Amino acid sequence: MRDECLCIRQEAIRTVMKSKYYEVQECRRHQTAAHLTHFEGKPVETSRSDTGWRSRRVVLVAACIAAVMLIGSLYWYFTQGPDPAHAARATRPAVPVSIATASRQDVPIYLTGLGTVQALFTVGIHAQVDGKLQDVFFKEGQRVKKGDVLAKIDPRLYRAALDQAKAKKAQDDAALIAAQKDLERFKSLVLKHFETEQNVDQQQAKVDQTKALIDADIAAIETAQTQFDYTDIVATTDGRMGVRMVDPGNIVHASDQNAIAILTQTEPTGVVFTLPAQTLDDVRDAMTRGDVEVAAYDRNNVRLLSTGKLSTIDNLIDQTTATYRLKAMFGNEDEKLWPGEFVNAHLLLETRKNVVVIPPIAVQRGPHGLFTWVVKPDNTVEPRPIQSSTTAGDRTIITSGVDDGERVVTDGQYKLQTNAPVTITAPRSTATHGDAT
Repeated sequence: MRDECLCIRQEAIRTVMKSKYYEVQECRRHQTAAHLTHFEGKPVETSRSDTGWRSRRVVLVAACIAAVMLIGSLYWYFTQGPDPAHAARATRPAVPVSIATASRQDVPIYLTGLGTVQALFTVGIHAQVDGKLQDVFFKEGQRVKKGDVLAKIDPRLYRAALDQAKAKKAQDDAALIAAQKDLERFKSLVLKHFETEQNVDQQQAKVDQTKALIDADIAAIETAQTQFDYTDIVATTDGRMGVRMVDPGNIVHASDQNAIAILTQTEPTGVVFTLPAQTLDDVRDAMTRGDVEVAAYDRNNVRLLSTGKLSTIDNLIDQTTATYRLKAMFGNEDEKLWPGEFVNAHLLLETRKNVVVIPPIAVQRGPHGLFTWVVKPDNTVEPRPIQSSTTAGDRTIITSGVDDGERVVTDGQYKLQTNAPVTITAPRSTATHGDAT
């Protein structure tokens, strides 16, 4: 607008100067004609009064026009020119922006790490003796109790071995009885001097040997009984069965690497996750204050799966990644946490009380540090230097620069200048809840 006024003024001055030039030239021609006028063929000098009056009139008109132009320029200069902000306000339209209202809230501070769900117990169901897998009694995915029979191996060979061990013990029991009776007779005869002491000692040794054989038989029976019991494959803990990997009819061995199935106990269950090494002292301080809450979110960090407690911190830091491992335990009664699942663990470090918060998108970075655009009561804006602390989800804690109830710009900042007028294009909102990142 200012440039257009300057152009119009310059064009008017050029027009006036051009008119003045033509009038001066015309006046000079009239002056020359006035000095010499022909009368009957002879030059006669005439009066110069008319020519002087016309020249003065032209000069007077030009001076008046120049004075009017000068007065107009001075008026424009003193009312519009020296105050660019005033000119800008007179011509600049209001900038549409979105705002939020700073508020005081209690903000929980979380540390977030990627973790993996681990079952409390993970047991591979293996055969402990060799033989044919005769029966499988569980269904895939079935919940079982400790001691439930899951599968059975053909027991006939192991039953025969057990019976044989029992028979051997019965044989040795009978031999022991005979040896003891002979010993009693030898002792009675030696008193009557019909038997020597040497034969008595030999008979005593025979009795002791038979007792030792019986002890060996008892051990053999226990071994055979154990082997026979191993033909019943039982659950070692409560849990859920996985996919069956060996079908009935196959020959299984105690040395097989592959399990018949996997049994996992998921109530309770654990989550192992990592955090940066620089947070270790903060976490340990939190543990000294009491139980530390840990929330498990899904892989997209959107849906809350379960809430538990921090149970342990690993005893070393991984120097290659500058992280350390933690383990949290969850009741998991609804089994939303599945072994092997990736989750985002949110560890509640502390809760900061009654702090001023604004949306993170309202925080801008400039050459002199952080600032935010604050909407004043007259709906103009100003940049305000601020000091911020932790960002928790969609809330940033402000330690200085913004007070409770002040309005800050959340959208449209790139169009703003100091004292620019604004219009509110979205409903006012306050900063909402979120988690620290």
